[in-house]
Amino acid sequence: MTSFDGQNKAVSAEPVEARLSSEKRPSTSSGLTDEGRVSVSGGEADLSLLTPRILFPFILVALIWGGTWIVIRDQLSSVPPTWSVCYRFIVAAIGMAVLARVRGQPLLLPARAHAIALMLGASQFVLNFNFVYNAERFVTSGLVASTFALLMLPNALFGRIFLGRRLEPSFFVGTGIAILGVALLFVQEYRAMPASGRDVAFGILLTVGGILSASFANVLQAARRVQALPLLTLLVWAMGYGVLFNAAIAFASFGPPVIDPRPAYLLGILYLGLLGSVVTFPLYFGIVRAIGPGKAAYNSVLVPVVAMALSTLFEGYRWSPLAAAGGGIAMLGLLVAMRARR
Repeated sequence: MTSFDGQNKAVSAEPVEARLSSEKRPSTSSGLTDEGRVSVSGGEADLSLLTPRILFPFILVALIWGGTWIVIRDQLSSVPPTWSVCYRFIVAAIGMAVLARVRGQPLLLPARAHAIALMLGASQFVLNFNFVYNAERFVTSGLVASTFALLMLPNALFGRIFLGRRLEPSFFVGTGIAILGVALLFVQEYRAMPASGRDVAFGILLTVGGILSASFANVLQAARRVQALPLLTLLVWAMGYGVLFNAAIAFASFGPPVIDPRPAYLLGILYLGLLGSVVTFPLYFGIVRAIGPGKAAYNSVLVPVVAMALSTLFEGYRWSPLAAAGGGIAMLGLLVAMRARR
C-alpha cells in the first residue's frame, strides 16, 4: 500500500517515527522536523511522553490551549459562534500557509489527499469547534474544559480498534487515576455554575460532540496514509476547507457576517488563530503522529488545570479543596501514564 507525500511521489506508508529515526532529519527548537512532524530518536519502543522532544511541545500546547478557554468565552458576544470560528480559521489558514512556506513545505496537496483534508477540516475545524463554542453558551468554560479532558478515552479506544495500537497497563492505571481527578474538577465546576439542569445537560452533550469530533481527527492523523503527508500543508488545506464550511453554515444560519469591533474581541481572534491554532496544531498533531492518539490526548488532562491556574492569576479564581484535590489527582494520573511506552 502506498501513500503520497507533498511532492506527488509514492512513498512507503510505514510509521512516520520509523522513517524519522532512520533518516535522522534535523529538528528545530520547537521539536518539529522540517516537515512539521515531531522529531524523535530511537525506535518505537523508546517513545513516551517523557521523550524530551515530545515533552516540550506537549507542555507548550497545554499552556497555550489552557488560555484559549477564557478567550473563547469572551468571543461569545454579539457575534454568532460559527462566525467567530470562521474568523479564527481565516487567520489560522493564512498563518499556516506562511509557516508552511517558511518551513519549505509545498502549498499544493496531491489530488487524492484532498479527501483527507476535507475530513480533517470538517471534524476538527468545523464540528469540534462549533460544538465547543456553543457549549460555552450554556455552561462555564471550566466545565467544558474538564469534560473535554475525557478525550483520552475515545482516542485510546478508537486507536486500538482502527489502528491496532497497544497500550501498557501503566497507561490504564494512569487513565483511571486521571479520570478520578477530572471527576472532582467536574463536580467543582458544576457546583459553582448558576445554570439550570437543562442547560448543563445540553452543554455537556455539545461538549461530548466536540470530543468525538476531535477524536476522529486525532485518529485520522495517526493513520499511516495520513502520516505520509506533510503536516503543515495538510493543515493549510484542512483549515481552508473549515473556513468554507463554517462560512456556509454561518451565513445559512445567521445571515451576513457580524463583527465585534471591541479590541478584546479582535485580539482574541488573533490569539486563537495564531497562538491557539498555527502554533499548537502542528505541535499537537505531530505528537499524535509520533506516540499515538491515546497518549497525546493526555494533553487535555493538563489543559483544565492550566486554565484554572491562569484564571487564578487573571480572574481571581480561588482554589477550593475539591478543585485542588482534583487537579493534584489528575496530575498524578498524568505522571503515571507518562511512564508508559506507546
